[in-house]
Order: sequence, then structure tokens, then C-alpha cells
Amino acid sequence: MSFPLIIAEKPDQGLTLCSVFPYVKRQGYIEIKPNEIFPGGAFCTWAVGHLTQLVQPQAYDPAWKQWKLGTLPIIPGKFKYEVSKSKAKQFHIVKGLLKDTRVTEVIHAGDAGREGELIIRNIIRLSGVRKPLRRLWISSLTPKSIREGFRHLLNDRDTRPLYEEAYARTCADWLVGINASRVYSLLLKQKGMNDVFSVGRVQTPTLALIVKRELDIEHFKPEPFWEVTATFQFDDKQYEGKWEQKRESRLKNPALAQKIADFCRQKPAEIAKLKKERKEFQPPLLYNLSTLQAAANQAYKFPPKKTLDLVQSLYQKGMVSYPRSDSNYVTKGEAETFPDIMQKISAFPEFSPYFPLPHPTITNNKRFVNEKKVTDHYAIIPTEQVANPASLQHDERKIYEMIVKRVIAAHHENAVFNYTTITTLVDGRAEFISKGTQMEQEGWRKVLFANQKEKAALLPDVQEGEKGLVKDAKVKEGKTQPPKRYTEGQLITLMKTAGKSLDDAEMEKVMAKVEGLGTEATRAGVITILKDRKYIEVRKNQVYATDKAKVLIRAIGDKILASPEMTAKWEQRLHEISNGQASAAVFMEQSKKLSAKIVQDAIRASQSWDFTGLKVEEIVRTNSKYTIGKKIGKCPKCGSYIVDKGNFYGCSAYKKTSCSFTLPKLLLGKKISQTNVKKLLAGEETNVIKGFRKKERSFDAKLKLDGEKLHFIFAQQKAGAKK
Repeated sequence: MSFPLIIAEKPDQGLTLCSVFPYVKRQGYIEIKPNEIFPGGAFCTWAVGHLTQLVQPQAYDPAWKQWKLGTLPIIPGKFKYEVSKSKAKQFHIVKGLLKDTRVTEVIHAGDAGREGELIIRNIIRLSGVRKPLRRLWISSLTPKSIREGFRHLLNDRDTRPLYEEAYARTCADWLVGINASRVYSLLLKQKGMNDVFSVGRVQTPTLALIVKRELDIEHFKPEPFWEVTATFQFDDKQYEGKWEQKRESRLKNPALAQKIADFCRQKPAEIAKLKKERKEFQPPLLYNLSTLQAAANQAYKFPPKKTLDLVQSLYQKGMVSYPRSDSNYVTKGEAETFPDIMQKISAFPEFSPYFPLPHPTITNNKRFVNEKKVTDHYAIIPTEQVANPASLQHDERKIYEMIVKRVIAAHHENAVFNYTTITTLVDGRAEFISKGTQMEQEGWRKVLFANQKEKAALLPDVQEGEKGLVKDAKVKEGKTQPPKRYTEGQLITLMKTAGKSLDDAEMEKVMAKVEGLGTEATRAGVITILKDRKYIEVRKNQVYATDKAKVLIRAIGDKILASPEMTAKWEQRLHEISNGQASAAVFMEQSKKLSAKIVQDAIRASQSWDFTGLKVEEIVRTNSKYTIGKKIGKCPKCGSYIVDKGNFYGCSAYKKTSCSFTLPKLLLGKKISQTNVKKLLAGEETNVIKGFRKKERSFDAKLKLDGEKLHFIFAQQKAGAKK
């Protein structure tokens, strides 16, 4: 009789999988008692995320421990994994169960995706145990799905190509990351920047797009323009219009604008053209992870990582389907469960106003139900395990309601709008355009945009040929606006649609096919990495590129590392590996050659690097082992040395004399570099430091020490305000 060992990805996932059977909890695993599906019983254990990891470079060659240009490129002959030290205890529990003679087969029950495939198979591989393997592949953790999943397990060969893709992806990313990060960090250190510059196959093209937007904003020069608006009177009807010529309303000459306004005032007007257009808008597609992250950021300013964590929590509770889905569609089978789910949802006051549903079922609606567009998983939807939103933690409730409302909206009518454009001719010469919108049918917008008002004005009911008068005409001055900074939610969309920035039509098609930069599972993590490594700052949900980011992207220049093109080709090949159409071994050989080329290109290009205009002196590791303890200057309080203490500058004699003199490394949002601290300790003023932030105000100032007190010195001011 078969006795399986089930290996889940996380402890709570393991407990959920076992909850549909009689079981007993043990130390690090669960014993499932005999039941209908497992007549002889089973064991269930788990990873704790990644129990294994690729070994560090020095594990292959001790010479690779030191960061030196002479050791690059670092290319292992064969990649090795090791057990993470912090998780060794759980690994030994899993390994012991794998070796247990009672266990006759293994059921891989990691998350049904690339990462889950890699996590569990690496544990099995590192344990050295070879037993028959089957795969649990489910898209929700409801009792019904769990039972059905265990009844219809996949064979080992069904998902092995996905593991081979994930393994190749991880090793190749390690190769590029290790070599590119080291070569650029070492070369930039030669230019005076003592910091680690992390470089990655996905994070760096993403960063390049952010830096491009930052530079577009910095280099933008606003230009003034003038527009002419008129108020028209047609009997008892009144409306406004904007002057246009050849579809352009903006004038660069204020005198000409004023001349047009003066000419039109009190002149006769006629409705020269009236255009009415009726448009229907279908309900939006169901959520995949990227669209949910973008929507949650827009609605609640949630960072993408927070949204992923919240929807993952809802998934673990069995309330929503698999979160890392890239599909906006469901299968017919899933659509057939909606009526029952909707019936349960209608009982809660948050959702009851949207019922009864205009369409009780969407089973035959191809906008939402399309088997061909469901990849490994269908869209993120509520499961039959419906919960009262009031019982959820506050932010979980917001995400749950978003997911539920999206499905409710799919059962509603189209939204219908009437758009009106009036062309008004003044004195037979000057044309004015007026646009209005009127909602004819609210439809699905009742669910998703209940309190949102339309921006466009309503226009009166007029007819072509009607005659009236220009009651008044005015000139309005404006300025062209720079591009807007990305929000964190827009970054997710930017990564997903990065192909739109490619010039090569073929590469654009490839990028569209592989869904842009990164995957649904990794995009939020990439944005978190960019924040943690000080490449971007997020203020009020607006993304700013730092000087460190600008330095790196300027150094990389037009090399392939900063281009989505490499990712497009890379993802295409990985996609082919997962489909069994390409060799992982060949892909790895190409990755090794690419890593060597990256190193060569960087060394060659570094001879002509120019970072004029960037504050390279401020790019230092604030708590680096290379700078901690470094002497900066004499202590103004006791005469000992001021040294780098990691997060601040302090007196080296503190332990001996209790000298408490310190200087901050970060003051009102700005780094205080070692160069400026040296000036302060020498009694000099610092350079002008731009961008201090206090509350809503931003200002530039120098700093100076007066005794032991730090002062701001502003332009044309000898003594500044005290710190």
C-alpha cells in the first residue's frame, strides 16, 4: 500500500492541506491518519520558503571571496546548492522523512508555479533521495480543491520542464548578478564611489526606465502657452468652448491670443457642426497579480509587495485563488462555480446593493471565460469559501473586496456613454470646440466607480445651424508640464509592458508574449530591491531615482544590461525550456558567455566614464565594513578622532572618556558625506547641499560647526538657523 510524503512550501500551507483529513501534529511535520484518499495514511512536512540556496563564489574557489577585477568573470563549472544555515533544522526533518523506509512516494505540494517547483525539487535533490514523485497542482486552497487535487495528481514529467526552466533562470541570474555587480562596484570604486552597485537582469532594465523618466523631468523646460475660451449664449442655453485651429488650441503668442478674444467678444455665433457618438464599455477583465497590484496602489497607495502579501494571506486562508497568476481569464469549469459564490456574497451588506445580478452567469461570455488564455492558473477570484469582509483584518478586507467586486462587475451590463462635440463658428471665421459627456447607462460602473463623477461637462441640447452670440471671451495662460513620475503601481505596469519601449518590432512581439520584465511572482520583489539598495526613493507614492541610480545607468550606457531586449530574448528561451522546446544546458552556456562579455564591456567602457553633474561624493556605504572605524578628523569636544560609526560619525574616545560628540550621516533626508564632515571638523563650511526636506518644504543650504552645534547657512546669510 502506498504511503506518501507530502512536501508543502510553508508550514501554514501544509496545515491547510492536512485540514481536510484526520491528522496529528508532530515536530516539524504532520501525520495524516488513514482516509478515503490515503488509505494507509501519509506524512506531510514543509519547507520554510527557500531551504536551499546557491553557494557563495568562495565555495567554488577561495580566490573568488575577494572582490578583484582579476578574478572576473566568476563562472563555476557546475552549480551547487547548500542548505540555508538558519533553516537547517527543518531541512533535516524533511530529509529524515524522505529517507523513512515507510515512505514509498513523494507528493510535491509547493505553490503551483516556477518558484514552488524549484523550492521543493531542490530539497529532494539535495537530500539524495530518489523515490517516485507526483505533483499536486491546484489554484486554490479550499477543501474541495485540495481533495480534487490529491485525487488527480500530475506525474513527475508533467512539471519537470518548469523546474528545469526555474533552475536555469536562477543559475543564470546568479551568474549575471555576481559578475555585473562586482565589475561595476569595483570600477566605480576607482572613480571614488565606495558602495556596492547591485546589477541584475530584471532590476537594471527596470531601473534604466525609471532613470530615463527622472532625466526627462530634470531636463524639461516649461514653455508658456495661451488659450482662448468663449462663453456662448443660444437663447436660454449657455455653454463654453475653446478656440482651435487645425486641432491645436495652444498659442505661443499672448498678443495673438488676446486679439482673437477681443475679436470674438459679442460677435454672432453659429453651430457649424454637431457630432454625437454613443460608446459602450465592457466590464474590465478579471484581476491577475499585476493589475491587482496596480489597482491597489492607485486606490490605497499599497506598495506592490504589500498587495502580494495580503492576497497571499487570503489564499492561505482559502478565500481567493492562487495569487501569482498572469491570466485575466477563467475556465468554463470555474465560471460554473460563480452563481453559487455570488449567492453567498450577496448576503453581505458590502455587496448586496449590486444584486440581483443582471447576468446570473457568465459561463458563455468569452470576454472572461477563455480556456486558451488560461496559462498555469486562472485569474484571481474569490473561492466558494466565502468570508464575511467584516471578519478580515482591515487591509485584507480592502483587497478581498476589490477581488470580489471585479467578479461582480463582470456579471453587470456594459456602461454606455453619449459623447457630444459641438463646433461653434464665430463671425464665420473662428472655430471653437466644446465637448460633453452624458452617461446613458451606469452598468458595471455602479460596482467599481459608484462615487466617481464624470469630469466632462454636460452640453445643452442644440441643433446644427442654430445661431447665438459670444457672451464673453477670455485668455487663459498655462505652462507645459513635465512628464509625471511613476507611482509604485505604475512601475508594475511599466515592467509588464516594457516591450513598448523597444524599437525592434520582433523583440516587441517577443516581450509582449513573455509579459515584459520579470514575472508576476518577482516584480514586487524587484521594486523592493531597488528601494533597499538605495536606487529609488518613494515619497507620497511617487518614485524618484537617486544619484546612485543615475551613476549606474550612465556607466552601463547603451549596453545590453540596461535594455529590455536582453530580457526579451532571455525570457523567450526560458519559456521554450518550460515547454520542452529548448535545452537548459545550451542556455547556461550562452549565459556564461554573456557574463564574460559584460565584464569585458564594463572594463573597456570605464575609461571614458564621465559623471559630471552627479554627486558622486555622497555615494558611500553608510554602514560598510570598509568605512566603519575610518578616521575623519579631530573631535571638537575632546581632541580625539571622529570616526565612521556606521549610521553616524562619533568620537573614538567614547568608551574611555564618555565623549558624546556625534554628527549625523542623514540630516533632513540628505546624506552628509565624509568629504563634508572633514570640512566641518576643519572649521570650514560644507558645499551647498541641495534638497533638505522639513515637513512640506525643501531647501538648499551649507552646514557649519559653531563649537559643537551644527548650523544651516543659507545664501547671503552669515549665520543660519540652528539645527
